[in-house]
Amino acid sequence: MKRKHQVIYFIGTVLILISCNVKKKDMKQNASSKAIKEDGIIPKTGYSDVNGLKMYYEIYGEGKPLVLIHGGGSTIQTSFGRIIPALSKQRQLIGVELQAHGRTSDRNADLTFEQDADDVAMLLKNLDIPKADFMGFSNGGMTTLQIAMRHPQLVDKIIVGSALYKRSGAPPEFWEFMKKATIDYMPQQYKDAYIKVSANPQGLRNMHDKCAKRMAEFKDWQEKQLKSITAKTLLIIGDADVMTPEHAVEMYKLIPNSQLAIIPGGHGHYIGEITSMSNQESRQPFAIPLIEEFLDKK
Repeated sequence: MKRKHQVIYFIGTVLILISCNVKKKDMKQNASSKAIKEDGIIPKTGYSDVNGLKMYYEIYGEGKPLVLIHGGGSTIQTSFGRIIPALSKQRQLIGVELQAHGRTSDRNADLTFEQDADDVAMLLKNLDIPKADFMGFSNGGMTTLQIAMRHPQLVDKIIVGSALYKRSGAPPEFWEFMKKATIDYMPQQYKDAYIKVSANPQGLRNMHDKCAKRMAEFKDWQEKQLKSITAKTLLIIGDADVMTPEHAVEMYKLIPNSQLAIIPGGHGHYIGEITSMSNQESRQPFAIPLIEEFLDKK
């Protein structure tokens, strides 16, 4: 079968990431002050019992579900706060917070992308959502790839932002940094966001250390895993991202029925991720039209 590929290429600038990046009766609705308004939109919020976690989620808008999976060390808002208002106008957004992140509890186990994928799949089962689109950023993009590989029956389309599948996708200094990463190097925006929403502010260091360990010990995935993905896929990176454009092209060639967008800027700039743009920057994040066009296309 002939592969369907489309490449979108732009030229740009630089930013370096310095962080790792219900059954219904089980739902606990939580319309508390910890739910963050996005441009006046108040989400429906809740917790679900998921594989030993109390997993936090937010639901915005109505329509076909799009699951948002944040980056390492992040929350729903730090990764997606600037695109939620636009994307929720025509679809239902389901933001999740993964193990040890934000408002979700931890378990006595290391973080893995495979377990994160299984947790998201269980959450959707608890919410009675049989199929959805998925959008993941950074570590969340890697979790999104794992969902597409491990739970293909749940997936329609996937958007994978700033992800990699093997160590050569990022420069050696990134991996050296991850070996000795300490919380002192964690972006203040991530620290503030965690403390603002978490019921356990003392868990910040634990979350950071687990994120750093996962990346420091990351082992390459196999090419055949990416080749097995059947979902329509949009890959997005910045031209000055953590992972290299060459690696993004490699992933694009491996994943059938994929598209690739390389957009000006650094890690997450294209979605307005909290560490990538100044608070005064008012323009709409670059990727919104691409995302909407990809999701709307039959």
